[in-house]
Order: sequence, then structure tokens, then C-alpha cells
Amino acid sequence: MFVNPTNAPNTEATERNAPSAARAMGLQLQMLRASTSREIDAAFTAFAREPPDAVFVGNDGFFNSRRVQFVQQAAHHRLPAIYTGREYCEHGELMSYGTNIADAYRQAGVYAGQILKGAKPAELPV
Repeated sequence: MFVNPTNAPNTEATERNAPSAARAMGLQLQMLRASTSREIDAAFTAFAREPPDAVFVGNDGFFNSRRVQFVQQAAHHRLPAIYTGREYCEHGELMSYGTNIADAYRQAGVYAGQILKGAKPAELPV
């Protein structure tokens, strides 16, 4: 599992909660800290020596900006990987688990438009 140490609140929560969740599912979890492209490449190089069963890339702005790198590295090393956003799949990855961010923004605009036209926020379906 990749986490970005420069994203402290997200990384701290993940490092606190993910190990117990993994144990509950009978999985062994290894956390990989990466905050640069070079650290991502180094982690995948290490996988060549000791490949994991799968890779999970956590939700992080830097990781999202490096999605092509993650997808190419996972494909090169023939590792199954899962991501938090479908944008990775648009670059060739097979699976993601998360929301469609573009659709969420579109829906927020629809709600904002309804409120500006006089709708009461408490009466809008969510």
C-alpha cells in the first residue's frame, strides 16, 4: 500500500487504521511511503526482488498526478493494482474503487444552481 508522508492527516489515519483492517481480512500489509517520483520507481524496483500479491495506491493528490507512472510501473512489473479513482483506469489500469470525481463536481454544480434559483438546501435529495 502506497501512502504519501507529506500528506500527514491522510497518511496518519491510514497507518493507524489499515493494519488492523488487513489483519481482520487475513492479509499482510506493507506500507510504502513515497512522496517523489523517484521513491515510486524505487518501490516498484524493490517489488521485482520480492513481489507483493497486489498493490493499492491510496488517495492522494500527488499520487493522482503520477497516475500514468503508477499504471506503467504496475503493468511493467505485472502486478495487480487497485486505485481510488477511475482516472487510473483511463490510463490502462483494470480496477478502481472510488467515486467519479468529475460527476461529483457536476452534481455539486446542479445543486448550487438549484439553490441559486431559490431551492431550499434541506429539501434537496442527497
